[in-house]
Amino acid sequence: MAVKVAAAFFFMLFFLSTPCQAKLSSSFYDKSCPKAESTIRAAIRSAIARERRMAASLIRLHFHDCFVQGCDASILLDETSSIQSEKTAGPNDNSVRGYEVIDKAKSKVEKICPGVVSCADIIAVAARDASAYVGGPSWAVKLGRRDSTTASRDLANTDLPAFTESLDKLTSRFQKKGLTARDMVALSGSHTIGQAQCFTFRDRIYNASNIDAGFASTRKRRCPRTGGQANLAPLDLVTPNSFDNKYFKNLMRNKGLLHSDQVLFNGGSTDSIVTEYSRNPAKFSSDFASAMIKMGNIHPLTGSAGQIRRICSAVN
Repeated sequence: MAVKVAAAFFFMLFFLSTPCQAKLSSSFYDKSCPKAESTIRAAIRSAIARERRMAASLIRLHFHDCFVQGCDASILLDETSSIQSEKTAGPNDNSVRGYEVIDKAKSKVEKICPGVVSCADIIAVAARDASAYVGGPSWAVKLGRRDSTTASRDLANTDLPAFTESLDKLTSRFQKKGLTARDMVALSGSHTIGQAQCFTFRDRIYNASNIDAGFASTRKRRCPRTGGQANLAPLDLVTPNSFDNKYFKNLMRNKGLLHSDQVLFNGGSTDSIVTEYSRNPAKFSSDFASAMIKMGNIHPLTGSAGQIRRICSAVN
């Protein structure tokens, strides 16, 4: 009996001393900052109205944040003596955009609810609002993330997918983050509104065998064999400013701009998903929204972990 009592007492102490794993909730700010989402939405719409390309950039920003340390706004931290910024990692440097848009949205939210809304949540809401603004799906964003006090350039260099990778490698990367091959293909569909720099697709348009000749010829006009590294080209040549399923139709015609795009439809395991999305835009939209929600739930900091940064680029 004494052993049982002692054991019961031990487990009681264990549970009392173990912090509860707080869950994200779409109603997290309903009482503490009820105008948070509408304030963020106004800032995002204003930014995309000025530059349509920003919609894709904000979705990508969320992706690049969540794949490194989880969805914790670590990607927004500037370099300091104690922080190696993720902004200068290979996949992000001179590539990821939208930092100033998140900063502006944060500034507006701070004016109405100081120290309440995290930068990590603002990134998540911004991605949803960016999608909706250009005709893509919307979804209830689960909120309650807190901000990291650290960043990891090393993890950014190792965990983020590369445009040169094989289907197996890409699938493995997503699976390690709890995302399926279907999630990966659905999330890749956001490329329908994205643009790529010349250096990322030069090798494909000049050397690949699984590329439409006319498509390659068109792309060569803006991407010479040498020079023009940062020259931009839309990932979807057909409807580059609209969130639709043309990206998948392009892949079926060997008109994927990046190697990592075309591997999704190249005789492999994801061909059937690409075909499905090319025929059923509603299914693509639904799966994209679901995948974004899943991605936004990758290792968030909740409860007493991390902090609510007053300025997104610096630890309090």
